[in-house]
Amino acid sequence: MRRIAGVIVVTLLAVFMLHPLSGEAASLSQIKRQIEEAKKEMRDAEKRAAEAQQQAANANSQKNDIEEKKTATQASIQNLLAEIDNVTVNKMKTQEAVDAKEEELLQTGVELEQAEERVVERDELLQSRMRLLYTNGFVSYMDVLLSATSFTDFIDRFDALQSILSQDRDMLEEQKQEKELVVKKKAEAEKQFAEVKEMYAKLEKYENHLIAKEHEKEQMIASYNSDLQSLDSELEELEEIGEEAEQQLMQLASEVSKLNSEANRISNPYSGGKLGMPVKDNYRVSSNFGTRVHPITGKKHTHSGIDFAAPQGTDIYAAEDGVVIISQTWSSYGECIVIDHGNGLWTLYGHIRKGGRMVSKGDTVERGDKIAEVGSTGNSTGPHLHFEVRKNEVAVNPGGYLK
Repeated sequence: MRRIAGVIVVTLLAVFMLHPLSGEAASLSQIKRQIEEAKKEMRDAEKRAAEAQQQAANANSQKNDIEEKKTATQASIQNLLAEIDNVTVNKMKTQEAVDAKEEELLQTGVELEQAEERVVERDELLQSRMRLLYTNGFVSYMDVLLSATSFTDFIDRFDALQSILSQDRDMLEEQKQEKELVVKKKAEAEKQFAEVKEMYAKLEKYENHLIAKEHEKEQMIASYNSDLQSLDSELEELEEIGEEAEQQLMQLASEVSKLNSEANRISNPYSGGKLGMPVKDNYRVSSNFGTRVHPITGKKHTHSGIDFAAPQGTDIYAAEDGVVIISQTWSSYGECIVIDHGNGLWTLYGHIRKGGRMVSKGDTVERGDKIAEVGSTGNSTGPHLHFEVRKNEVAVNPGGYLK
């Protein structure tokens, strides 16, 4: 961009050097040609500034979109982390259940072994008695019965033998049932143990899935940050391009102003005195020239003009006779008009209503002509006219020219 600016300056110098002023008529002819050449360069600078502004708007739109996605992804990460914490707690509880079921299974195994031992012992006792019966035969039991000292003793001994055999059979049956219950209990414990183990495995798998998703989201955040960094760099470059294009535009406008001053030298350029008010009805001064706190950024800065707060669509008038050198969308001024009044004096009208510009670059205007309408374009918090007076391109207090 600086190389382009240099080319423009060299071109302008070449124009001035190749066409020296030699007489009033020749000067006007050469000046007009030089003005047209400078205006062409201005159009190129305006185009570059507009392109940079459009690209910056696109980059800002992409940046806002990525910021929204980043915010949504960060919220998703927080949800994932909360879910991971929840799964971790459930895993701990499930592990406790696994441990408890494992302990229960071990205890049931012990109980089963004990039940089996009792059944075997009782069975062996019963079988021992049965073997004794078969070995000694009926005589052994008869000996017990016939050894009774009385009939009552005989009955008692008979009942006792029957009771012993019956109790052994009942106890054996109970222990077999107990064993069956323990077997069922163990089978149920094994089933529940397998279920909680399976639940733990599922929780672990889900936790790994969530962790993978969390890592994926973190990578997305890193990608968004990289994209935002690239867009910030692009915006800085575009801002620099826009500023350089605007500086070139101002330089070219300055050259056009000087050429217009020379061309209008014999007519009626501004030679001093009070300027006309740019707005006439239903307005108030909302901000004067000088240091103030910026209403948008909140930072102190030098306010280069006077703000006239007025309803949207209020008429704006040329403060003095002159030639329009800028009439376009221009940076923070929004829709803007600059009028060259000759002798190095310019007036600037900013934040004009879109579609409200009534004059174009190159138009000649007279003091009091309607040139635009109040709006709120550019960096503006409400409808108002930002009015500047520039002397030799430097912003000065308009109050001294309006009083």
